[in-house]
Amino acid sequence: MNVLTMPARPYDDQRPGTSGLRKPVAIFRQPHYLENYLQAIFETVGGGANRTLVIGGDGRFFNREAIQTASRMAAANGYKHLVVGRAGLLSTPAASHLIRKRGASGGLIFSASHNPGGPEGDFGIKYNSANGGPASETLSRAIYARSKRIVAYRLVDEPDIDIDRLGKVSLGETEVEVVDPVSDYAELMETLFDFERLAELLTSTSFKMRFDAMHAITGPYARAILEERLGAPVGTVINGKPLPDFGGAKPDPNLGRSRNLVDFMFGQDAVNFAAASDGDGDRNMILGRKIFVTPSDSLAVLAANAHVVPGYSGGLAGVARSMPTSRALDRVAQELGVPCFETPTGWKFFGNLLDAGRITLCGEESFGAGSDHVREKDGLWAVLFWLTIIAVRGMPVHRIIKDHWDRYGRHFYARHDYEAVDAAAANSLMDALRDQVGDMAGKRLAGSIVSMADDFSYTDPVDRSVAERQGIRVLLEDGSRIVYRLSGTGTGGATLRIYLERYEARAWLHDKDARKVLNDLSFAAGSLAEIPARLGRERPSLVT
Repeated sequence: MNVLTMPARPYDDQRPGTSGLRKPVAIFRQPHYLENYLQAIFETVGGGANRTLVIGGDGRFFNREAIQTASRMAAANGYKHLVVGRAGLLSTPAASHLIRKRGASGGLIFSASHNPGGPEGDFGIKYNSANGGPASETLSRAIYARSKRIVAYRLVDEPDIDIDRLGKVSLGETEVEVVDPVSDYAELMETLFDFERLAELLTSTSFKMRFDAMHAITGPYARAILEERLGAPVGTVINGKPLPDFGGAKPDPNLGRSRNLVDFMFGQDAVNFAAASDGDGDRNMILGRKIFVTPSDSLAVLAANAHVVPGYSGGLAGVARSMPTSRALDRVAQELGVPCFETPTGWKFFGNLLDAGRITLCGEESFGAGSDHVREKDGLWAVLFWLTIIAVRGMPVHRIIKDHWDRYGRHFYARHDYEAVDAAAANSLMDALRDQVGDMAGKRLAGSIVSMADDFSYTDPVDRSVAERQGIRVLLEDGSRIVYRLSGTGTGGATLRIYLERYEARAWLHDKDARKVLNDLSFAAGSLAEIPARLGRERPSLVT
């Protein structure tokens, strides 16, 4: 085996964000940029040492080239066995499952999730550890530190492997196994859900659904499970072929990016149920006829109805949500008598809780939900969970939501995104808010009194690690809440996110328009942060 050692210079911008390293494709195509970061990963985790590595991605532009490079470098760094998704495809939850099932030491997932694709779009690398979950904060910091000291990288001098044909091939002294990206994941879903009952629902003449894969990775999974295994009519899955540029759209399922699906579900020809997933398959959006289910409400509904799903009928050990996610889940946990953990944003913070058996379900307001079946959020799993609830309870989506609000109260909720703002201005805004938090208590805001304000920090109950500066919280005496946070998933400028929440227990007020209910909170949030003056924006880029 001929191993090449190639000289390189370090880059100073390879600090991973919330979900790995994400940059525009043009940056990844700089000389040695991809190779440097991969070498930093291999050296930080200790090289191959005869281990197994899972490799796959969401099919975006540059995915295939990156997989070939990663495979040659993994072989040169001593990995004994590589498991690669056919055509380089693996959804993020499927990759997490494969890592766990194969006992791999980790995995490389090439994706920028919901960010745009194509030559002018974004690319990303995420390393997942042996538990199938994203690298910890400690490991991510170590990879970044190592990336600044890279002077050379290693790869085997071998031609490209055929990743379009199932089977095993050799790459130097390393065995490369090309696997069906869908089959193992589909079999896992069959252990959690009653496929016979789901098939009865999806083949019924009185029930129709639509799943928008957004020309991203979930298309093959949704077709294989919903149409082939469960019998939903062909065409139930739309935009099902993964494309390198996602058909020119941003694969981000929300009210703004999935306008066609939303308009369809609020129109005359709406089906009973609709859903969409994102670039790498870990997010979900849920719709019923003339109703959009907020991700926070969706997570709470899953927890409240988990007993009807075979894989969770034995009860929940606990639940967790990210700090900006609404507190609807907390009320369900209280009734169930199980703990509810509040973590920073980022799925890696759920990993320790899941591994320790402290929680069973978890989720984030950014259209992500999951459970202990993998160590990532899982879009298609959430869809199957919702379909099971519909099948067992015999109710449409709007009735399920109304019944939930009647029982637990409604958490009116919205997220305002200010995208691609000047990073320095956004950081200055956050610093100014931090300077104010100690003096906010007792002040009048949005018709109520501030009971507490802080810069959220989190001490992991399992390993006692601490994450600080995770977002500004402003809590009001009437139960309302404003949260400010800078997102770590974008690649252009900065994204400021403001989360608004107001609780209403009275059932006769649950049908009020959320924007009107939250209008005074929205005005107060903008005034408190001096958004027009600091960011030069009069209104958010996106409201969800």
